[in-house]
Amino acid sequence: MNFVRTFYVAAFVLVAAGAHAQMLTAKSGQSSFFSETPVENISATNSNVKAVLNPASKQIAVKMTMTDFQFPNKLMQEHFNENYIESEKYPDATFTGTINEAIDWSKPGTYPITAKGTMELHGVKQPRTLSGKLTIEPNRTILTTDFTVALVDYKIQVPKLVMMKIAEQIKVQNKLEFPKS
Repeated sequence: MNFVRTFYVAAFVLVAAGAHAQMLTAKSGQSSFFSETPVENISATNSNVKAVLNPASKQIAVKMTMTDFQFPNKLMQEHFNENYIESEKYPDATFTGTINEAIDWSKPGTYPITAKGTMELHGVKQPRTLSGKLTIEPNRTILTTDFTVALVDYKIQVPKLVMMKIAEQIKVQNKLEFPKS
């Protein structure tokens, strides 16, 4: 419940702060991750990522439900949700933050950006600064990010028996598309 509350509070703040500004909403963004080890590679994709972006304040809130990640096989998905992420206890991951750079939202183009904020995963909140690209087009805005998640930072424990199969640093990619109304 804490993740959901955090996301909706952040979304409310964004809406309130931008009551006179155009809010951008992504309802089906993508997040994928990749764990590479000499023994086994693990990947999954979530196509139900939600996000709200306020161009006026440059604030962003992102939420994803962990059980929405799809794996190549059901056993990996089961282990991910039950043993590592504990999706019943920690159903969502969130990021709330503010874009650091000045952006001319009326000018099409691709802008390198960073966003400073808080990522919450597995019940742990960590301050993060994420890098990405913001592409402004006439009918949509696209935000892409690539970053790593250190399992230890979010208290995600890997049993010694399978430690060689799961990377300590997980590579994450996100693509959020905000259509303009």
